[in-house]
Amino acid sequence: MSNTAATFIAKSTIKAADLEHRRKINFNIGKYNAVVPIGKKQFTDVMQAREIAKNKKWDAIEHLDQYLLEFEEKITARGAKVLWAETAEEALTQIGAICKEKQCKTLVKSKSMVTEEIHLNSYLEKNGIESVETDLGEYIQQLDGEAPYHIVTPAMHKSKEDVARLFADKLGVPGGLSPEELTLVARQKLREKYVQAEIGVTGANFILPDIGAIAITENEGNGRLSCAWPKTHIVIVGIEKVIPSVHDLALFWPLLSTYGTGQKVTVYNTIISGPKQANETDGPEEMIVILLDNGRTNLLANKTAREALYCIRCGACLNACPVYKNIGGHAYDTTYSGPIGKVITPYLKGLDEYKHLSYASSLCGNCTEVCPVRINLHELLLDNRHEAVVQGNSSLAERIAWKVWKTASLNRVLMNAGNGKMKNWVVNKVFQGWTAHRSELDFSAKTFNELWKEANHS
Repeated sequence: MSNTAATFIAKSTIKAADLEHRRKINFNIGKYNAVVPIGKKQFTDVMQAREIAKNKKWDAIEHLDQYLLEFEEKITARGAKVLWAETAEEALTQIGAICKEKQCKTLVKSKSMVTEEIHLNSYLEKNGIESVETDLGEYIQQLDGEAPYHIVTPAMHKSKEDVARLFADKLGVPGGLSPEELTLVARQKLREKYVQAEIGVTGANFILPDIGAIAITENEGNGRLSCAWPKTHIVIVGIEKVIPSVHDLALFWPLLSTYGTGQKVTVYNTIISGPKQANETDGPEEMIVILLDNGRTNLLANKTAREALYCIRCGACLNACPVYKNIGGHAYDTTYSGPIGKVITPYLKGLDEYKHLSYASSLCGNCTEVCPVRINLHELLLDNRHEAVVQGNSSLAERIAWKVWKTASLNRVLMNAGNGKMKNWVVNKVFQGWTAHRSELDFSAKTFNELWKEANHS
């Protein structure tokens, strides 16, 4: 067993038994479940909208090379710079060089999972640069020294009382503040940082090749402030975020907001196509876009798994997953948790170390059911398991166990042999890996085949 698998099992075992954690998650996801059906009503035919979106992403991923080159050409024509980063280390080196050139002491950044993926904050801290999260949820997590818990809702596992205690401890404000008061405290602290910062960093929800721009959607306005106030704006975005045209935003923005937060559309939706132009008074003097691979071409090379690159990071699959709702986001010990994380992380970080994630699923298919771009997530989890075996990333004991199971399952005589007690003993005592983290199986005294024959011969 790999160290990452052992860590996952240890953390998930603890969290699965934490009833207070489960209460908070069920409360927050319950509010999400109440509003998503309302958001869906804006679509005349939501299934057709999802099918169109999937087809658009299919087009984008199948012609990714062409679209990325088109994007580079057009945004460069408006004064932006485009850098290509094959790895996280390369992206960090590029950002470090920019910070050094601009003599950056303070950097503000809006919510971005890609910056979490490359561990930008810790890199900047090591280089003596203050990096400030400006999204409220991310700011809370940064104050607490924790990674985001959820793709969309970073502090989902915290109650308002938890946040009040954290602010009192870290910021010296009175304890027991209301959510409104806590928000005002964060706003006051963060507004000072926007003015001080030499560089602002954002991600991008979508890359728009036809006009040479990026699109950002948010609810707090911190993304706009992060890219407008500082003199230098750095965008770091995964290469898969392409959609074919700016006209597709009329579909993707509502889909992302409905499946992400239950809204018809988020509060702030921004298209950024370069630095401040000669006839403009607002905006950064310089805009640099870093296009990040970091394992995404591993997914692209696999004709089956590349479907995972359609993901628009709405977080719906996390909210629907029974495993995620029991063990939480931090148990995965990865940037991307939940079903989509289980599918893509083995390709981004190595199948040998992260194959265990693909087994942490009930395969109920609820993730596939709720995905706005209809990624076949539960089937991709099975494909990951298959890939792990093909590549030799399975133990001898595991291979023997499944060989025995397959042989027995395909043989009616063996399936009918013995009684329920004997089968219980074999599965629960011999194959102890099954019951280590599950309740014992209890086989019927007779198989369905035997019961059927009895019923039809009586």
